[in-house]
Amino acid sequence: MLPVLVLSAIAVRAVMGSPIFFRQQRPGLKGKPFYIIKFRSMRGPKPGEIWFRSDKDRLTPVGRFLRRTSIDELPELWNVLRGEMSLVGPRPLLMEYLGKYTAEANRRHDVCPGITGLAQVYGRQHLLFSERLKLDVWYVDKWSLLLDINILCKTVFSVLFSKGIVSGQNVDSIDDLGLSSDKPSRK
Repeated sequence: MLPVLVLSAIAVRAVMGSPIFFRQQRPGLKGKPFYIIKFRSMRGPKPGEIWFRSDKDRLTPVGRFLRRTSIDELPELWNVLRGEMSLVGPRPLLMEYLGKYTAEANRRHDVCPGITGLAQVYGRQHLLFSERLKLDVWYVDKWSLLLDINILCKTVFSVLFSKGIVSGQNVDSIDDLGLSSDKPSRK
């Protein structure tokens, strides 16, 4: 993976400059915050631009490629090595959503977040938040080593064929629960 990581870092630096990595605080096991690390795929927001509503405009061509191939996620292996993430588990969403989860949806934090999970292999960015959270809780309840191996195998297929990728997705198209930080919760 080293050549892919090095070439990706060079491409990000050449197109967008520094920093090469995107770091953002996310909730981990039991909701404990950690910093997720990814390759940067977007330029910073312009004055007046709402960062989580302007992805489509801020995504660069290199970033679009990194996301389509899921290479932007490779630095998260560092989070796995640090014990903050697992290879498989619910994807860590934003810290702002924590107070808006129902007690049932909050159970997704009973396990370490993962680089991939059920939502990533059964629809990825085409799934509504409510569907993602149901899959996350199902995963928590049904976890097994065999399930993780199954998800990892399906992830390889999804990545190879760029299944479920939506570049520059508008959060409103999937936020059927009102989790976005500027919207009221629909618990």
